[in-house]
Amino acid sequence: MKAFYAEEQKRHDPKAFLSSGAPQPNPEQPERVERLLAGALSAGCTIERPRNHGLGPVAAVHTPEYLDFLEHIYARWQRIEGASAEVIPNIHPIARNGSYPASAVGQAGYHMADTACPISGETWQSALWSAWSAVDAAEAVMSGAPAAYALCRPPGHHAFADVAGGFCFINNSAVAARVLHKQAARVAILDVDLHHGNGTQGIFYARPDVLTVSLHADPVRFYPFFWGHADERGEGLGLGYNFNLPLPRKSADAAFLEVLAVALQRIRAFSPDALVVALGLDAFEGDPFGGLSMTTPGFSRIGEAIAKLDLPTVIVQEGGYLCDELGDNLTAFLTGFGGKMR
Repeated sequence: MKAFYAEEQKRHDPKAFLSSGAPQPNPEQPERVERLLAGALSAGCTIERPRNHGLGPVAAVHTPEYLDFLEHIYARWQRIEGASAEVIPNIHPIARNGSYPASAVGQAGYHMADTACPISGETWQSALWSAWSAVDAAEAVMSGAPAAYALCRPPGHHAFADVAGGFCFINNSAVAARVLHKQAARVAILDVDLHHGNGTQGIFYARPDVLTVSLHADPVRFYPFFWGHADERGEGLGLGYNFNLPLPRKSADAAFLEVLAVALQRIRAFSPDALVVALGLDAFEGDPFGGLSMTTPGFSRIGEAIAKLDLPTVIVQEGGYLCDELGDNLTAFLTGFGGKMR
C-alpha cells in the first residue's frame, strides 16, 4: 500500500493546551510522526512525498475567510503587545451569525473552537502538507489503487468549514472525500477515532452525497461534548445521512466490533462508490486519553471488517497519541485491512 507524508508536517509543534482549566503539555507532538511512519513501514507501506496541490483542494472544503485567517493570523498575532507565543483564543462568540470582527483576538475566538489548537509560525504549512497527503492518497485510489494511507499530521476531523479545534486545522478526511467526488458520486466517511468527528459531521451535515458515520466515546461526558449524539441524523437534504454510534467509556474490542458491524451495515445500505476511513488509534487501552479500551489485535480486526466492504478506500490518520504501542496499532490495522482485501 502506498503511504503519503511530507517532512514539513513535523514542524507544527504546539506547546500546551488547557485540560479542565489547567495548562498541560500538548499531546499532538511531532514525535507521533516517527511512530506512525515506523508502523506504516512495518505493514509494508511504501512512503511517498505528496505534491504541492495549492489551495484548490482545501478551498473545496473550507471558506476563504477561514483559510485567509489560518495563513496570516500568526504574523498578525505577533504585532499584539504582550501576546502569547502561539495564537490561543480567549473569547468566543455565543452565536456565529452576526458580524465578523476585524481584531486578531476576535477572529481567533471566531475561528478556533477551543484552546487545543494553538497556531505557531509553522502551523499553516504543516496543515497544508497534511491535507496534500490526503489529496495524493485519494488520487492514488482514483488511479486504481485499492487503498492508500495518508499520514496526516496535524489531524483534521475536528475542523469545521471555518473553525479549528481539537488539534485540527484542515479537515483532511473531508478533503479526501471531495477529491474522490471527482469520480465517485457517493462517498462514505467512517470515523473510528476515540473522539467524535464533529468537524466532518458539520461539513457534510446537509448533504445526501456523503454519508458520515462515527464510532466514538459517548460525548455526554467526553470531548467534543456538544456533538456526536445518536439523535444527530443530518438536516435538510442530508437528513438520514449522518449516523453516530456513541460507546460507553472503557468499551473494549467486543463492544467496539459489535457496533462497527452496525456502522458497516449502514454504509452498505448507502452503496457508496468509495470510502474514507478517518483512522484514530486513540481508542487504544493505553492511549493517554484513556476513553476506550481497544487492544492491538482489536485494531487488526477493525481493519479486517472494514476491508470486507470491498471499496476503494482512503485511510486518513486522525488521532492516536504517544504510547509505546502507537506504531504497532497502525501496523495491526493496515495488515488486517490488507489481509482481507479482495
